[in-house]
Amino acid sequence: MSKPLQVNGERLWRTLEEMAQFGATPRGGVTRLTLSEEDRQARDTLRAWALEAGFTCEVDRLGNMFIRRAGRNPALAPVMTGSHGDSQPLGGNYDGIYGVLAGLEALRTLNDLHIETERDLLLVNWTNEEGARFAPAMLASGVWTGVFSEAFARSREDKNGVTLEHALQAIGYAGEKPCAAFPVHACFEAHIEQGPQLEAEAIDIGVVHAAAGQRWYEVDIQGFAAHAGTTPMAHRRDALCGFAELALAVEQIGFDFSPDGRATIGMAQVTPNSRNVVPGALFCSVEFRHPQQEALAEMETALEAAVEKLAERLLEVKLKRIFDYAPVHFDERCIAHVERAAEALGCSHTRMVSGAGHDACYVNRVAPTSMIFIPCVKGISHNEEEAILPQWAENGASVLLNALLSAAQEG
Repeated sequence: MSKPLQVNGERLWRTLEEMAQFGATPRGGVTRLTLSEEDRQARDTLRAWALEAGFTCEVDRLGNMFIRRAGRNPALAPVMTGSHGDSQPLGGNYDGIYGVLAGLEALRTLNDLHIETERDLLLVNWTNEEGARFAPAMLASGVWTGVFSEAFARSREDKNGVTLEHALQAIGYAGEKPCAAFPVHACFEAHIEQGPQLEAEAIDIGVVHAAAGQRWYEVDIQGFAAHAGTTPMAHRRDALCGFAELALAVEQIGFDFSPDGRATIGMAQVTPNSRNVVPGALFCSVEFRHPQQEALAEMETALEAAVEKLAERLLEVKLKRIFDYAPVHFDERCIAHVERAAEALGCSHTRMVSGAGHDACYVNRVAPTSMIFIPCVKGISHNEEEAILPQWAENGASVLLNALLSAAQEG
């Protein structure tokens, strides 16, 4: 690679700060739910910045925004980057939107330097990545890649019964372009890590080579509700005690499959939930994550064994798998573009796995894709305290710029 390019870090930081005003919360975070008024303001601003820079902006039928910087040969498949602009309720200022604005800054820098690429560059702002307003998450990128139908996405309702289709119309982002994949030469998504590894190890760039698969389960434990004062310990069928045993088993499964494995019980509902009644029933969730499908299968086998063991407590347990999201392995050519860019810029880097889902995980189904992580303070994300440093933002955007340029000059 020739001398690497550097983005305008001050301009990037200004755009991040300006965008954070749309949905700003008193504690310094942001609530910018999909297709809300705050989302409309952010989208309008992004489009205005794109048009001001001389780019075009198309919107598809699910509100995905495609900002294009023309190259020399429009017949060639474009190189794509981008992420999402929606947030969690009381979320942070960088999750998702950093990847959109880092992409915008990369395109602006190419303008500044009067560099013409062989291929078009395409910046995308995906609709409803978070899934906070309309479930499931990564909805529009899922439609674009054929995971979901457009009709399914349009029919999703928020907690107030508003459909995604109605919300699109309400803010003026129901475009005419079909929400369907087209040829893409390569795709790069920049994102904050949302975890503590990069900051803790003082590493500039995470080169994401894989994303963890996920398996979700529902567990229904049936014991027998009884009087807390009159029922002897030996006669109890305590669903909560069975759950406690299961919870520790799930935690141990996570440790057994570390460092890449994750095991979580995020929800539990005890019945009858009274202070002087032995719990008669308990419903809970279990979630496993791992970048290897074989490991996920072994974690499931271990969970089944833990469930069977609860029969010793005279409990009846039903285990049901409700979601199976396969691990993602990103494209080695795209990964190499990122690693070469980081090396040329003198940025320390390491290969890593994403424990979270991202739009890039779906895009990887139809186009060569990889991700670029930058550190975030203490690994905090989906929280108003989410924070990054300006230098981290600049490093990631510069790596993105050089990876994009390298891929876009390929014939």
